[in-house]
Amino acid sequence: MRIRTYIVISTLLWSLWGLAACPAWSPTQAHQEISRLEQQITQWNDDYWQQGASAVSDDIYDTLTLRLENWRRCFGYERNNAPALPTGTVQHPVAHTGVDKLRDKAALEHWMRGKTSLWAQPKVDGVAVTLVYRQGELQRAISRGNGLAGEDWTAKARLIPSLPQKVSGLLANSVLQGEIFLQRSGHIQKQMGGMNARAKVAGAMMRSRETALLNELSVFIWSWPDGPADLATKGRLLSQAGFKWTEDFSIMVNSASDIAALRERWFTTALPFVTDGVVVRSAHEPEGKRWLPGQGSWVAAWKYPPVELAAEVKQIQFTVGRSGKIAVVAQLEPIQLDDKRVQRVNIGSLRRWQTLDIAPGDQVLVSLAGQGIPRIDGVAWRNLVREKPSPPALIFSPVTCFYASSACREQFLARLTWLSSRQVLDIDGLGEAGWRALHQAWHFEHIFSWLDLTQEQLQETSGMTLARGRQLWHRFELARKRPFIRWVTALGMPIPKSALNAAGDASWQQILARDLKGWQRLPGIGEGLAKKIVAFVHDPGVQRMAIWLGEQNIRGFRASDSAQE
Repeated sequence: MRIRTYIVISTLLWSLWGLAACPAWSPTQAHQEISRLEQQITQWNDDYWQQGASAVSDDIYDTLTLRLENWRRCFGYERNNAPALPTGTVQHPVAHTGVDKLRDKAALEHWMRGKTSLWAQPKVDGVAVTLVYRQGELQRAISRGNGLAGEDWTAKARLIPSLPQKVSGLLANSVLQGEIFLQRSGHIQKQMGGMNARAKVAGAMMRSRETALLNELSVFIWSWPDGPADLATKGRLLSQAGFKWTEDFSIMVNSASDIAALRERWFTTALPFVTDGVVVRSAHEPEGKRWLPGQGSWVAAWKYPPVELAAEVKQIQFTVGRSGKIAVVAQLEPIQLDDKRVQRVNIGSLRRWQTLDIAPGDQVLVSLAGQGIPRIDGVAWRNLVREKPSPPALIFSPVTCFYASSACREQFLARLTWLSSRQVLDIDGLGEAGWRALHQAWHFEHIFSWLDLTQEQLQETSGMTLARGRQLWHRFELARKRPFIRWVTALGMPIPKSALNAAGDASWQQILARDLKGWQRLPGIGEGLAKKIVAFVHDPGVQRMAIWLGEQNIRGFRASDSAQE
């Protein structure tokens, strides 16, 4: 719930302030930017509390709220720890303390020191509520509000079939705190995410009219202030009274490793509710009358890794690949997603960058795609004043930058890196950094100039040992003997490998002789690709490279090779 920021900011803000840089804004721009973000956060709060709508995730909301507080600090605005939250009209008999959010396992271990009788529960993702029972009957249900007072939800609570209306024994006169949640069948958090379940529950409880969704709600009791001291007893009595979840999902733990294992299990296996982490609590609690918001030292939460986070764009860069395609890269203020530190994300093509409309200073949404690759999903916040860089003016293509020049630096290096890769000439141990060093030392004229280097020259290269120079020279000599189609691939010819193999060409003259229809007869080549291949092989720059390779006695490019066909 939105109350979380009120708890999180007080513990994280000062440490983050020391790391966050201040924007280079004039006082006027600072006032405008701060006012706009304040209005947006206020709107999000209003939407949440009045309509149960949640336009952004908790993690994004927290990040942007922290960002706002950093801006306020930077420009001397009065500190504002918590957003204005609805106070409600009904006093809680026992205050909601909230929970401290622990960052990682090390923080959990630190929190556990000196504490005993620890239990772990899933952090059920719903809306918090107080249930007051008097003389065995539900007297009142109160929304969390600001932790001290909330709204009267009694009428709606009476319409939730799974919520016990009558209790007995020790529960007959009790105060319970828990989470009203949307019941799910076999919900796997890691695969299905939050499903916007919290907003759905909040909406059902806040709307004045009845809704069928109430039939799908239940309540997870996570606290019984002034109840039995033993959590196992609490769970058993709650289960007997109809609160079935607490006993099944309250597990005694002895170590941080126990908790980490439960957290992983609840994250990856089917549960009857949406969760966003694990809660750890000690059975040793103070009397309920001593509870205050933000002061629940006996309970803490370790949330799941965020699915996405907001990160500030520090710089937009343009990179040119070997085929001339321009890719846009965003340099980010570093963030931690799962086990990855992310500070550089490939946005993709120029068109996608323009569609997303990303500029330095924007707050972008970052998540991890398949195999843990970071990606940008959208923009969470754009500054009022934005300066987008201009992409390269030079038009790059598969036939540009065979020759070195300042404008061609990136595509030239990309071509070199490509041709030394395992699937092409397989020059083991030579990547972009190595090519850059060789190019700086010997000023390559074109992408195959390295064939002219002697063993002595390689050994004289700055940073190159004698043994490394000799080894690299031998690898260059081995590259000379690679099959003809490997050298065609090294040129960057835009043809699928399967088609090149099927063609069976043994010389450059055979490739030149094939016409448009001839290329289209090969697998995976349609008319459009065939036109690109013909244009490539007949390009003057490509022709010069082919002639030069023939002069270097590379098989398939020599004049004698065509005569032997």
